[in-house]
Amino acid sequence: MTIHIQHQPSQDQLQTLGVFNWPIWEKESSAFDWFYDAEETCYLLEGQVVVSYGKGEAVSFGAGDLVTFPKGLTCRWDIQKAVKKHYQFA
Repeated sequence: MTIHIQHQPSQDQLQTLGVFNWPIWEKESSAFDWFYDAEETCYLLEGQVVVSYGKGEAVSFGAGDLVTFPKGLTCRWDIQKAVKKHYQFA
């Protein structure tokens, strides 16, 4: 399974996706396990995160990144700087 990160997508792409109409989720610095029972796409307004998954794989993303997590992914979130994101489940 792969986590897709698009760094700094264009405002046109974000508008086309309707990102700014999606709900907002906020979380302080913390670490927790997570399972995706549906695909999630999110756009970070604030924060910095490292997500670990699979056999030692990890990705880092932050403010301005558009991230898609596949359905069925088990991972660990390490929020290094408080997060504020728009999100949508498919």
